[in-house]
Amino acid sequence: MSIIGDDGRARPAWAAVDPLLREYYDTEWGLPVRDERGLYERISLEGFQAGLSWVTILRKRTAFRAAFHNFQPDVVAAYSEEDVQRLLTDSTIVRNRLKLTAAITNARATIALREEGGLVDFVWSFQPQRTPQPRTLAEIPTTSPESVALAKALRKRGFAYVGPTTMFALMEAIGIVDTHLMDSHRRGSSGLWPTA
Repeated sequence: MSIIGDDGRARPAWAAVDPLLREYYDTEWGLPVRDERGLYERISLEGFQAGLSWVTILRKRTAFRAAFHNFQPDVVAAYSEEDVQRLLTDSTIVRNRLKLTAAITNARATIALREEGGLVDFVWSFQPQRTPQPRTLAEIPTTSPESVALAKALRKRGFAYVGPTTMFALMEAIGIVDTHLMDSHRRGSSGLWPTA
């Protein structure tokens, strides 16, 4: 069940209290992302989120964008060990060497995928025929056959930090699946799935 906010709108518990999460839920989460830079940024941030709370990443997103040249794949792909050292000393972002190098690796893999039609078409090709219709948070899956397949396909093409759970979170965030609760005011907001 959703929580009714002071504005009369129904949201899941995770988006009902913190103003930053509420804004993210109301204006961004679950809406289609169909540009390479935007999708590369989302993959990067989902990777940085692994083991942390999403609100931590949201609070640092402006700093991440500054540190990673607004997640422009061509710029990040050219990062050197000197850039990794710079990022490791930046206290405004998550300073995990494996995650930092994964973001660089993934920028290079994003560029390589252009030969296969690009990151956007590749990721969106894993959109399922149906989407979950959860009434409670407990009914929302954390993986799907499609997220497992996407993770495997991305790893095969050189991506890192793209496990099935992380890729399902990405699919939720960019509208490939709609896991808004059935009574949420955002259900169907992607325009890709029916509201009922």
